[in-house]
Amino acid sequence: MSASGGSGRFLGSLKDALVAASREDTARQQAAVAQRASSAAQAPSEGAAAVPPLTETSGQLPAPRAEASPSAAEAAREARTPRVTAESKHLETDAPPTTRVVRAAKQPEAPAGSRTQLVRGKMQVARGAFEHDPVVGWLVVVGGPGIGQYRPIFEGNNPMGRSESNRIPIDFGDDAISGEEQAYIRYDSSERSFLFVPNLAKTNVVSLNDKRPTGAVELNQMDVITMGRTQLVFVPFCGPDFDWAALQEQT
Repeated sequence: MSASGGSGRFLGSLKDALVAASREDTARQQAAVAQRASSAAQAPSEGAAAVPPLTETSGQLPAPRAEASPSAAEAAREARTPRVTAESKHLETDAPPTTRVVRAAKQPEAPAGSRTQLVRGKMQVARGAFEHDPVVGWLVVVGGPGIGQYRPIFEGNNPMGRSESNRIPIDFGDDAISGEEQAYIRYDSSERSFLFVPNLAKTNVVSLNDKRPTGAVELNQMDVITMGRTQLVFVPFCGPDFDWAALQEQT
C-alpha cells in the first residue's frame, strides 16, 4: 500500500466518523427536547400551559407562557394587602377615618342696641312720678271661693265689696258679701299704719280674727278678715320699715 493511498483512506474514515458523531449528537439533542416536551405535557406546572419546543422546521416562536400562579407566601401577602376597588370603597375597614374640618356658619351680628352692657359701680336709678296707685300690701284668699287668689291694697282708703267698682273687689263668687263697700282698709303713709274699718250701715257682718269690730281697728301682718264665706289674710308691704315716700325723698 502506498503512503498516499493510506492517507486518503485515513482521512475518509475520519470524515465518516465526524459525520456519524454529529448525527449522533443531533439525535441526542432531539431526544432530550422530545423528552422535556413529553414531561411538560404529562405533568405541567401549576397553572402553566405546556410550551411547545422551538424546532428548526417550524420556524415559529413558541406561544408566550401563561403567568405562573403565585406561591402560598405570595398569596398570603397579597391577601393582607388591601386593594382599593370600586366595591371596597363602601366597605368598613379598621383604618381610622379621615379627619374632616367642618366650619360653622357665621352667625349674624346682633344689633348694637340689643347687646348687654356691663355696668361697673353703683347704678343710678331715676325715680319719677307714679303712673298708677302704689301697692302697699295684699289680701290673700285662704278660704272660700277664689282660694289662692289675691287683691292688692293701695295707699289711702280702699273700699271692699263684691262689685268691681270697689277699689278692692272681692269678686270670686261669694254672694254673702255686699256689692258695695262692706268694709274699708286704710293706709296712712304719714303714720305708716293700716286700719280696718267695718261699714256698720250694712247688714252683712264682717269680723277680724273671729271678732266683730264696731269701729276702726289696727290691722297687723297675718290678720284674718272674714266676709261672708270668704277668709282673707292681710300681708303688708309698706310699714315702719318701708314706705314709698322714702324713695321719693332720695331723688
